[in-house]
Amino acid sequence: MEYRVKTDKEAYNLEAFVKEIGKDFLVAIWGGERPHIGAVAVAQPRPSLKDESLQSATASVFCYPGHKDDIIAKEAAEKISSELNTNVTVTVGIHFNDINEAGIKAVIENSRQLINMIIERITTKEVKS
Repeated sequence: MEYRVKTDKEAYNLEAFVKEIGKDFLVAIWGGERPHIGAVAVAQPRPSLKDESLQSATASVFCYPGHKDDIIAKEAAEKISSELNTNVTVTVGIHFNDINEAGIKAVIENSRQLINMIIERITTKEVKS
């Protein structure tokens, strides 16, 4: 399975490409005037350290100097990995020129919507299979 999803907001829209590789997932998230690869996060599911009955994930992140993409990459990798109980690699590269604090908040909000769209699409596909 592979597909694309994107947010449909007034501003700061993001797009993602998702590819299933065996039981694992590769996700690329980008947006803005200069999409790129700014950070990569890999996550592996594990029982929660607070409550072993809950699922969580551990992530490692690599970020190019001067980039802030690691914040979204880590959050996306951990959430997708823990919810789907599988290994996940996420790349993120988002650049909007002259973005302000409200714009940054909108990008984070849109990234969370995008992550939820990815999980919903995968889990819906698994239910139909």
